[in-house]
Amino acid sequence: MYPRVYFQKNEAVKQIAFFDFDGTVTHKDTLLEFIKHQKGSLHFYLGFLLNSPFLIAYKSGIISNQWAKERILAYFFGKKSVEQFQQECNDFADTVIPSLVRAKAMKEIKRLQEAGVEVVIVSASAENWVRPWCEKEKLDCMATRLENKNRFITGKINGLNCYGEEKVRRVQEKYPLSEYAVIYGYGDTKGDKPLLGLASFSFYKPFR
Repeated sequence: MYPRVYFQKNEAVKQIAFFDFDGTVTHKDTLLEFIKHQKGSLHFYLGFLLNSPFLIAYKSGIISNQWAKERILAYFFGKKSVEQFQQECNDFADTVIPSLVRAKAMKEIKRLQEAGVEVVIVSASAENWVRPWCEKEKLDCMATRLENKNRFITGKINGLNCYGEEKVRRVQEKYPLSEYAVIYGYGDTKGDKPLLGLASFSFYKPFR
C-alpha cells in the first residue's frame, strides 16, 4: 500500500520519519553516480574491473561492506584535498541528485513535512554529497562520514559505515524516540531492515 500520513498537523503529537536515501529516495546508487560524474564512464568501469576481486569477496561474504566501500573510495578519491572533494560533492548535489530523486518519494517527503513530521535521511552514502541536498530540502541528515588526514581524503570511513545496525545506533544516539508518538520508516534493502524495525509504520520499497 502506498504510504500515507496518519495524522494531520498537530504540534501536540510528535512524529518523525526516517528515509533511506539510495534506492529509496533515489532510483540509483549515488556513490556510483558520483564516481561516474567525477571520473567519467571509462575510468569508472576500469576502476571497478581492477577492484573486482574485492567486490566479489564482498558479495561472497568474505569481506565487509565497509571494507569494500573503503577500497573503492580510496581508489577513486584517496589523496584528494578535502576542499576540492567537497566542492565536487556540492556540485553533484546541486546538478545531479535532483535528477535521481523519485517523484513519489519527494511527494511523500513534502506531505510529511506539511503535516509537521520531522523528516530525516539516514544514508550509507557519504554525507559530503547527501547533506548539501538535504539542507536544500530542509531535511535532517545522518550519513557515512569520511576520514581525512592533513586535509586530504584517505578513502577510509570515520567510524562505521552508516548501514544496518549502525543506522539504528546513530538514530537512537541523536533522537529520543520515546518522545515520538509515531515513527515512520522507509527503506529498500536488507541494510535498512534494522531501521524499519524502529518504526510504528514501515514501508519497504514503497515508491517503485
